[in-house]
Amino acid sequence: MAAEAAEVPEDVPTASQFLGRERELKELRADIERAGLDTLSGRKAPRARVLLIAGRPGYGRTALAEELVRQVAESYPDGVLRARLTEPDGTRVPTERAARELLAALDLPSPPGAAEDDLSAALRDALAHRRMLLLLDDASDAEQVDALLPDTPECLVVAVSGGPLTGISDVRPCTLGGLDTKSAVELLERFTGSVRITVDPRAAEELVLECSGQPAALMLAGGWLASRPRAAVADLARHLNAAGDEGPPLTRVFRLAYSALLTPAARILRLLSLAPAGLVDPHTASALAGCSIGAARTTLDDFVSLGFLHAVDSPLPQYEVPGCLQPLLSALAEAHDRPAELQLARARMLERTVRLLQSCRAITETDSAQSREKLQDMPRALRFPTPRAAEDWLRIRRPALLAAARLAVADGELDTLARRLMSQLVRTMVAHFGTQAAAPELYGIHRLVLDVAERRKLPREKAAALLNLADLDARTGRTNEALARYRAALDAGREAGDPYATGRAMESVGGAHQELGDYERAADWYGRALAQRLARDERADAARLYGRIAGTHTCAGRYGEALRNWRSALTGYRRLGDVAGQARALSEMGRVQEYAGRFEESLAICQEALEWARRAEDARLQAALHVRLADTLERLGDPAAARLHREAAESMLGDELGELQDLHHIHDHIQEHIQEHIHEGDSGAADETEAERGANTYEIRSGSAED
Repeated sequence: MAAEAAEVPEDVPTASQFLGRERELKELRADIERAGLDTLSGRKAPRARVLLIAGRPGYGRTALAEELVRQVAESYPDGVLRARLTEPDGTRVPTERAARELLAALDLPSPPGAAEDDLSAALRDALAHRRMLLLLDDASDAEQVDALLPDTPECLVVAVSGGPLTGISDVRPCTLGGLDTKSAVELLERFTGSVRITVDPRAAEELVLECSGQPAALMLAGGWLASRPRAAVADLARHLNAAGDEGPPLTRVFRLAYSALLTPAARILRLLSLAPAGLVDPHTASALAGCSIGAARTTLDDFVSLGFLHAVDSPLPQYEVPGCLQPLLSALAEAHDRPAELQLARARMLERTVRLLQSCRAITETDSAQSREKLQDMPRALRFPTPRAAEDWLRIRRPALLAAARLAVADGELDTLARRLMSQLVRTMVAHFGTQAAAPELYGIHRLVLDVAERRKLPREKAAALLNLADLDARTGRTNEALARYRAALDAGREAGDPYATGRAMESVGGAHQELGDYERAADWYGRALAQRLARDERADAARLYGRIAGTHTCAGRYGEALRNWRSALTGYRRLGDVAGQARALSEMGRVQEYAGRFEESLAICQEALEWARRAEDARLQAALHVRLADTLERLGDPAAARLHREAAESMLGDELGELQDLHHIHDHIQEHIQEHIHEGDSGAADETEAERGANTYEIRSGSAED
């Protein structure tokens, strides 16, 4: 199976673009075949061979690694995996996140909340029977690489780092310096054309020496010359010498190239240091600078031609700030822009991100009049033409969006803008990818909020984050972990005096106990939540909770209690005028009577439920009731009437009818199973409806937040 963990950056040369490094490539390829210490001692190598490319940023480490991967990839038929282990600002990427990205590239699940060791083990298991090549870019230490290292010699790992990876055995680093003169001059020629190099080859060689053969410095020098068609190569060398600056060649060339920018462009370039994950698109640049999207796009393309940015190979316009320039841009921003200006630019960027997320989600809800109206009120530049276009944008920009979430709380605050960003990001990812598919990213977002809430002692936000995390635990089968988090959320909700959080937590504690089969505790916690809802006159929630309590009593075989609570639920729905609620309550009452063996009573109640389901225009519930009525009539000895009900169900659902009948037989099996274990009173089981199971999802919200 072939896999790609990340797109190859545009700055990585293709076969026709790559220059020089013949000696290094020859050594690296020879190192693949070199006998290791284990082989020399007669043992099979227990792990994958690691090739290390070491050097300072800007010397083409990643370019060399990608060229090596291109040359040897055919020997690894299961594909190439890529992961970047350091953020553009130098922050170490957690091993947990890197392992998740690699597992996702293999189309393998990574349970949300799983520990780092578990994810590393899952990755090793996934690679155990594959012949793959891993490119681990910008590794900060040996521990990062070791945690991702496959336990099979059939795989190869190419690691890029600033220095040796002490701690990983049998690794010989390939340390990079500058390009050879011939290749460096050819790189300059790509920017300037051949004429200026041909007329003064000596000056070109001197410029290469001035730049120490560093590719990043040469690209900036080439960009400077490309923007000045009449300037000679010797002119650039004189400018560099006249500046009298000390420092590394890259810093000196960067200062010269930056000083030549017009003031508006220079400001935009500085502000790009704030771009999340170093990834920029026209919207990001537009918001940071406060200019139009068109002007931002033009400026970004100009920066590419000048060597300040790399264009990312993507269906949408996207650019990357080179890691070697990130500290230089950050230093310039701190020196030339007031803290308040930087804070305002950051706020504009995050606000634009929130608006785009709102638009991205709204396009999926065109059946809602409110969503259509909100979409029409947005500027045309922020609207997506189709749901597919919105999903493509979300998928491509996902790394930057998750980095924006981390940036929003990086200062330890959880202000209104950060809350809105978290909420919109969660909602949008669920709308496009679904909760299960987006669960690992959602888990990370809620952990960010929880960390800030705990540091800043914000009990309301802590309760919200704990509830969200517990919901994800519950959906992925980690019920005990979910129960512990629901209890912690209850404590935080009480501390905050938040009745919604406390009520939601009590109900969820009950749900976790029910999932674990502890029906006594489940009914008790549902009852506590019900008492709170009744005290606050929250009638709809109270009616729903009566139904949840009835469900636990049914599971425990206490049919009398179950029926009493369903009647209370039915009364609540009638007072609210909730036709669909009445139909569901009557349907469940009929099920309880059926399980209790009272088929005549079940028949009468289901017929009444069917009438209410017709009024509610709920075709699926009507079909389910027709199936139940058919089964009951067969038990009562009326096959002709039973056949009519089955035909009615089939006319409503067609192919879905088989699924519905299978579900009904599952309920019968549950009933028989419970009868074997309950020794007192009637026996049977009722399933919890999906509407009840997923009710009241808690979200991070602010009173002033839009939407």
